[in-house]
Formats: sequence, C-alpha cells, structure tokens
Amino acid sequence: MSEPAANILLVEDEEQLLRVLESTLNATGYHTTTARTGKAALSALQAEPFDAVLLDLGLPDMDGKDVITSARAFSRAPILVLSARAFEGEKIEALDRGANDYISKPFSVGELLARIRVAVRPPFGAGAAGNAKFSDIEFDFKNRIAIVEGAPKRLTMRETEMLRVLTAAQGAVVAHRELVAGIWGKGSDADVMHLRVLAWQVRRKIEPDPANPKYLIAEQGLGYRLAVTPEATGGG
Repeated sequence: MSEPAANILLVEDEEQLLRVLESTLNATGYHTTTARTGKAALSALQAEPFDAVLLDLGLPDMDGKDVITSARAFSRAPILVLSARAFEGEKIEALDRGANDYISKPFSVGELLARIRVAVRPPFGAGAAGNAKFSDIEFDFKNRIAIVEGAPKRLTMRETEMLRVLTAAQGAVVAHRELVAGIWGKGSDADVMHLRVLAWQVRRKIEPDPANPKYLIAEQGLGYRLAVTPEATGGG
C-alpha cells in the first residue's frame, strides 16, 4: 500500500542528506519542498501549509530550536527534528519548544517513514484527504478553505485549526483550554477572549448570519462545539 500524498518541508543544510531525503520521500509518494536555512524554512511555512516539517537543528543561520519557537507562533504543522545531537537536554528543549518528535542521526529509512506516517495521520473525524463535509458546508483543512453552499471562503491558519479541532470532536463540546492548546499550543497566553475573537472571525466566513450562528456554537462557560445539523442554534 502506497504512502498517502502529503506536503513535507525538508530543512537541512547538508546537501547530500537533503538529496537523499528528497528522493526517498518523493519515491514514497510525498511532495517535498526544501530549505537550507532557518529563515528560508520560516518563509516557506508562512507561504503555504505543510503536513509535516523535517528539521535539522544545526542550521547555518540559526539554531533549529529557535526555528521551532518562531514557527509555533503561526504554524501547527508537525515538526520532526532530525539531529545528531543525542544529549537528553537538547531533546527535551526541542520538544518543550513545540517539536512533535525527535529522531537521532543516523536513522533508518523505515523508522523515518513510520514516524512521518504518524505525524501526517489525519485527525479523528476528518477524511483521509483532510476534508470534512456536512449537509451544506465542507472544510478543506489542507488548503485552508471552507466551502459554504458552494462558495469557497479562505481561512487563516488559526481559523483552520479551530475548525479542525471542533470537527474531530464530532459535535461534542470542546473546552476552552483544550481549544487554546489545539490552536495556539500548550503554554500559550491566549485565553477565552482570544477564542471569542477567533470564533467571530470564523462565523463571518461560514455562517449565513454570524450574529445567530447555526454551525459554530458557544456553550456558556464550557467551550465551543460544531453543530453537524443545520437545525442547531446558539450564540456567544
């Protein structure tokens, strides 16, 4: 069975390893974009969505851990560190800054592909292509688009993450703290007010009447849920 198509950002300054990674992933069915510096990696992440990032820590212009910190300000793409630094402290700091996995060099191709499969696995409740469809609304998470009654609406990264988390809950209420962690990351300074502002932005794009939402429902004092039937109503 072939690997699912996904868009992977390769951040590595060692030319030979970069070419090996690129050819291996392309042969397996992944789409790849390469970056040889931290700044180039951050520019690529801002320019388009990626399903995963393979990141070397020893970059020529900045430490890879600083790339993780900067990326987490705007991107929730899974970050898999590939590094020869085997010290426990390096691993802990990279993970604490927002990396999803840490793979020590040298590594086997089989292990790398297995870890990528885990990283790009779609969330529970989302289709294999990263879409979720209801009666008259569809979310294309990979391309950050909501299709409402046939009309496409472009979504920001955080709007997309909010809808992704709520869709995975399949109509259940997602607590404020869980939404904040899912959208901004654990340890974020974001709070309920940030959620309210973001919810209003989302409603302006997906709701026929944002002041009387039928999709994105606020449960007072608890959190938010995504109604899967058009009859549901609520505000907040």
